Amino acid sequence: MHSKILYIYDSIKLFEVLNEIKNHLNFAIKYIDKKDVNKINFSSPETHLVISLNFFDQNLNFIKIDNTPISIQKLIEVINLNFIKKQFVKQSVYKIGKYNLDLNSRVISCQNINLDLTEKEVELLIFINQNKFATLKLIQKQVWGYTSDLETHTVETHIYRLRKKMKKIFQDDNFIGFENSKYYLIK
Repeated sequence: MHSKILYIYDSIKLFEVLNEIKNHLNFAIKYIDKKDVNKINFSSPETHLVISLNFFDQNLNFIKIDNTPISIQKLIEVINLNFIKKQFVKQSVYKIGKYNLDLNSRVISCQNINLDLTEKEVELLIFINQNKFATLKLIQKQVWGYTSDLETHTVETHIYRLRKKMKKIFQDDNFIGFENSKYYLIK
């Protein structure tokens, strides 16, 4: 059974053509029409696409094929590329409490408010999140590659600046906590 589903919207001919070669596809195909489109639960947008020759709705992950005629090989290539794009986007989002961190664009967001982060800020957040309670020395060693005997305030400076940015943009002054000489993210 395929985990990806291509819904063919209101084009019975396209469905019939792809149905003939369905055993050679790496996705399942289903036909839907105008009355069916609102009945489908698209809760996992990365696992489905809707393809149409005459209708487009970005909210429903539609692909509109408007350069017809198109070869079957090219059509399948377009479909597969769209499935790959969806998987890439899904894998790039890292959840931290109520925030979404986009690893590709280095943007943290919450309720349609975005904040650009530096590469080190992203690494710092991921490390603290994965390690729950991280000591200063551990962060210095793992995120910056410093030896444990080096005296520096790099980590504290980055955390101070990140806290300041989070408070300014999200009014969240409790994002990074510190207790018992360890940093943690408050979720």
